Amino acid sequence: MVGARVHSRRAFLARVGVLGAAVGGGGLLTRSLLAPADAATDSLLPPAVDLIRPVLAELARDTLNGLTVFAMPGRDPYSRTQGTPSPTPGAIEAGATDFIINSLDNFVPFPDAIAQPVGAALVTGLADAGIALPGLEVLPVDLRRLDRALAAYLESDEALPLSFPIAGLLNLMATQVNPLAVNGPHLSPFARLSYAEKATAFEPIERTDADLVELLDVQFPEPLKASVSGLLKFVGGALIEFATFGAYGESAVYDKVTRTLRERPVGWQHTGYQPDGPVEGWDDFIGYYEGRQKVSD
Repeated sequence: MVGARVHSRRAFLARVGVLGAAVGGGGLLTRSLLAPADAATDSLLPPAVDLIRPVLAELARDTLNGLTVFAMPGRDPYSRTQGTPSPTPGAIEAGATDFIINSLDNFVPFPDAIAQPVGAALVTGLADAGIALPGLEVLPVDLRRLDRALAAYLESDEALPLSFPIAGLLNLMATQVNPLAVNGPHLSPFARLSYAEKATAFEPIERTDADLVELLDVQFPEPLKASVSGLLKFVGGALIEFATFGAYGESAVYDKVTRTLRERPVGWQHTGYQPDGPVEGWDDFIGYYEGRQKVSD
């Protein structure tokens, strides 16, 4: 029974992408963090939380890289993976990922009363589901320390950045669409999807939010259920908007000190925007309705 719990927990961590961030991409966590001997130590100390924070941050960045190229493909590896490479710069070059992370973590209200249950659900919601996924044989056997570190982060006084559970949610939906996404290029399952698969992954987020709440097995007190419902609706409607705004905006090249642009933004190149010339949207008188020459009472 214990073996089944470890196996299913391993499967779940792979699905939300934590394993890819922990042991992939050069190893963001040291092997000692995953060593069996560490699991016998006493309760986790703050340094363990410090270790897991960059793992979750890197996972969030990789996941949101996959999201931003969904809005504006470019000549980057993420666009090639989703099957839409472009010879022109895209969202990655436009700094859209930095924009969306900054927006989610610093400007979107996300009370701890909601953040903690959502984060806990993403870590434990499917831990005992016993879902068999391909590729598990290549994953580390002992994940007790990593699992405890995730739990310690949620139990600590550290504020939970919104980008962390958003990334977990996208990765969970990604493995619903394509279970093979637990392995492959990049760190996160969502970034490994094709363009069409990413669109499919958004469907359960954009549908009736009750389906998603049930899937994640989030057990919120009754007064908070309306807030969670609103949060899920926000996620479905705003993530693509954030990614698109970041890709076509000027945030990456805007100098806050001089209040000028350091160079021409990527979005301007795509749209042909001419800040000093005529552009669509300027008022232009083209005549009266139905050719009228005058108006009388």
